[in-house]
Amino acid sequence: MSDALLKVRDLKIGAVVFPPGEKPRELEIVHGVSFDLQRGKVLGLIGESGAGKSTIGLASMAYGRGGVKITGGEVWVNGRDILKSDQREVRALRGGEVSYVSQSAAASFNPAKKIMAQVIEAAVAQKKFSRKDAEQRARCLFAKLGLPDPDTIGERYPHQVSGGQLQRCMTALALCPEPDLVIFDEPTTALDVTTQIEVLMAIKEAIRDTGVAALYITHDLAVVAQVSDYIMVLKTGSLVEYGSVDKIINNPQEEYTKALVSIRSIAHQEQPAAGEAVLSVRDLTTRYKGTKFDVLHGVSMDLYPGQTLAVVGESGSGKSTLARVITGLLPPREGEIQFAGRKLSPDLKARTCEDLRELQMIYQMADVAMNPRHTVGTIIGRPLEFYFGMRGAEQKKRIIELLDEIELGEKFFDRYPAELSGGQKQRLCIARALAAKPKMIICDEITSALDPLVADGILKLLLDLQKIEGVAYLFITHDLATVRAISDTIAVMHQGKVQRYGRKSEVLSPPFDDYTELLLSSVPEMKLGWLEQVIAHRKIGSVGASMFALPDGARIPKLGGTRRCR
Repeated sequence: MSDALLKVRDLKIGAVVFPPGEKPRELEIVHGVSFDLQRGKVLGLIGESGAGKSTIGLASMAYGRGGVKITGGEVWVNGRDILKSDQREVRALRGGEVSYVSQSAAASFNPAKKIMAQVIEAAVAQKKFSRKDAEQRARCLFAKLGLPDPDTIGERYPHQVSGGQLQRCMTALALCPEPDLVIFDEPTTALDVTTQIEVLMAIKEAIRDTGVAALYITHDLAVVAQVSDYIMVLKTGSLVEYGSVDKIINNPQEEYTKALVSIRSIAHQEQPAAGEAVLSVRDLTTRYKGTKFDVLHGVSMDLYPGQTLAVVGESGSGKSTLARVITGLLPPREGEIQFAGRKLSPDLKARTCEDLRELQMIYQMADVAMNPRHTVGTIIGRPLEFYFGMRGAEQKKRIIELLDEIELGEKFFDRYPAELSGGQKQRLCIARALAAKPKMIICDEITSALDPLVADGILKLLLDLQKIEGVAYLFITHDLATVRAISDTIAVMHQGKVQRYGRKSEVLSPPFDDYTELLLSSVPEMKLGWLEQVIAHRKIGSVGASMFALPDGARIPKLGGTRRCR
């Protein structure tokens, strides 16, 4: 065997499945995967949902999640096969030699405990440091990761910091016990592009300065190319391709890898505005109940039939708040909304059945947008019955037509949401919205939780359906690649205001205002050295060695004295 920190040999993993109408049976979900990871190196695991990325990453801690069982192979960490270790040794491994950074820091931190207590917990429990030394190390890591007020941020609770800051706190938690290996499981997927680049920079600097080895799990090849030394491409539990970042990005050999490299090939031509606007928002200003500050400030925009208006901006810019006002869930303090030539009531309860039918919404998380006890046919059939009184054979015929439109087909009629993939669930939500024959659909981050290949398919489907149905989309997103792919007009929002607005060709052409330029320059590109070029362009320099430019202009001083993080 090679002299590697982590050695995985012929790893096989199974899970118990429950097919409808059949007895439970064990299914192999990882098929004989092998790889090595050297100290100080980063291996990126890339692939769509169900590829086995997280399952393999967790197996590196001798852990199987949700009924998953390691059925064969070897996993060597620091010269011993951890699959043969006893329970005491495995407990010492987790949080000691190997640590884990999950996708959702908000769901991983205890809201009732201060950040510092949680960051140092494993380091103290594993007897790596005394509490005092662990706190000192944590403060040093906070500074290294570019967190504001590194000496005091640990005294806050998780809800008192932003999502990007909490994700960096989780990275500090993983690095605090001085592990040899860190598993990063989709650590930036849920972040907007400006926050993502800050976290990516912080992670890359921390890996370099602490010398740990890392597994970086993601479905975004452009992101993994910025932090990895090697990339392993996985599909349905099997190794598809392995090589250096340069080889995988610039000279992929397998068709699946080539598809990953060439995603977002949609070439949507701008559609000119025609006829009367289906939606006109004028001077909307609003605030949440019980607060004294406005969250939207004089927002105005128009959407025309058959067009897509992309509303883009980072978290907290007011995108989803705008959707809440348009749908009547949050009344405006000032301004009005014209929809389909009539003034729309600001109160949802006062809107007519026709208002509800013609203005539909598709949500970000398809999993929580459907009743898990209802079949596909029942879910799509509900709006058909509610709005049009369709029942029986007439209703079933229309449901099958909609299933064909979303490229699923009649075979899905009697299935339940749990039997569908993430992309299939989102297609089902699209069919449910289309069942109402709407004039406009609000799409709220509907591809952000999907793999790039699946998201690409959803976007192409939406554009095809738009040509057939003539429906207008208000597409809320923080993904600039999506904006470029499908929009006709764009509204860039920042701090509750429309920063830039117009046709796509105009908004995405220079000269740019500072905020739009920041957004556009933060979209990861699939090329080597992109992150370093952005860092150099912004003159941020080294996070750990000098100072980090925070959004509010604050500076973190150079680390010195006895504050060591290694």
